[in-house]
Amino acid sequence: MGLFEKIKNGLRKTRDALFGKIDKLLKSFTKIDDELFEELEELLVMGDVGMYTAEKICDELRKRVKSEGITDPTEIRRLLEDVITEMLEGGNTLDISTKPSIILVIGVNGVGKTTTIGKLAAGFVREGKRVTLAAADTFRAAAIDQLKIWADRSGADIIRQNEGSDPAAVVFDAISSAKARGSDIIIADTAGRLHNKKNLMDELAKINRIIDRELPDAAKEVLLVLDATTGQNAVNQTKEFKNAAGITGIVLTKLDGTAKGGVVLAIREELDVPVKYIGVGEQIDDLQPFDPKEFARALFSDDDMKEAIEEAGREEKETKQEDIENAEEKSVPATADIWAQIDAEAEAERQAELEKGEKTEEEKEAARAEAEAEAKRRKEEQKKRSEERRNRAKQKYNWSTEPTGQNDDDDWLERWKKGDTD
Repeated sequence: MGLFEKIKNGLRKTRDALFGKIDKLLKSFTKIDDELFEELEELLVMGDVGMYTAEKICDELRKRVKSEGITDPTEIRRLLEDVITEMLEGGNTLDISTKPSIILVIGVNGVGKTTTIGKLAAGFVREGKRVTLAAADTFRAAAIDQLKIWADRSGADIIRQNEGSDPAAVVFDAISSAKARGSDIIIADTAGRLHNKKNLMDELAKINRIIDRELPDAAKEVLLVLDATTGQNAVNQTKEFKNAAGITGIVLTKLDGTAKGGVVLAIREELDVPVKYIGVGEQIDDLQPFDPKEFARALFSDDDMKEAIEEAGREEKETKQEDIENAEEKSVPATADIWAQIDAEAEAERQAELEKGEKTEEEKEAARAEAEAEAKRRKEEQKKRSEERRNRAKQKYNWSTEPTGQNDDDDWLERWKKGDTD
């Protein structure tokens, strides 16, 4: 599977939940007006893009629509893709220009820091680089063992100490080992921490001092790993860690498991922190360098967008058909009304016969008897048809009890219409 296909598949939920709705919205308008932009802004906010970023996107779209003289609402789709691409560009490439370069990985527990480190290492090793891992998360149970497994899988070297050791000492040893072995990249795992945990933030500051002292001229990245499924909470985490730890980039994991991929835009625009990598799956090669152009193109992939819109149309059509069938079943006229109509028709025929001219008493009596017989025949025929309909309905809906009342047919039909037939 190619790089673009991986990104496109990983963004399927975000594409269907947010950008599929945007595409459908644009197709529902015949002109570009304020109402269209208001609804577009609302969809963006609901997709975790954030109020500030959604407003900025819509303002930019208004300017471009005016400057380019665009009148077709569907053209906004192209403009939106361009705006998103430009908004995400800048600083997306990892700086590993020195030998060795060092990457410090931070974040709260549970976001996938250790897994991200393992996948980063595997990618660098595939590129022919020598990688040293520093197991500086000495607090979490089994964190060192987990990183050792990833080192074995990826072919990277690993420096570790016992659980509870000084994390800064582990980083120092890793730097010394990397220099001796000629490693290209050092990746340091750290304990999961919150920005307001003073002891852990002090520990992070100590690690940074060791790095600055031992590798003063080395390229250094501080990557914050975020779980995309947390939506706007990821924005809040970035804000706090940016102030406390001086992060240089974001690794956004679990994008394949959420419809909240719009948070990428909020992080980049509101906090001016570039996204460097995105996780779009569980495989070792599913951590991909972030490419703004490919990301935007995957969000607006035509094939999946058309499939999502067609599926929504099919569901809407099926719902309407069910409503029509239900309405037809409920519109059956009452049996008493039908019989009243039959009696009225018979009486009208009898009166018409009498008005044709004077008849003898015997002729009149015969005409009345014939009319009454015809009315009785029609009534019996209608009653038979009504009974057949009732039996079919009972079989279809599995009604288990018979209606009660003086007029069974009327009582049953009234209960049928009200849905009270069990």
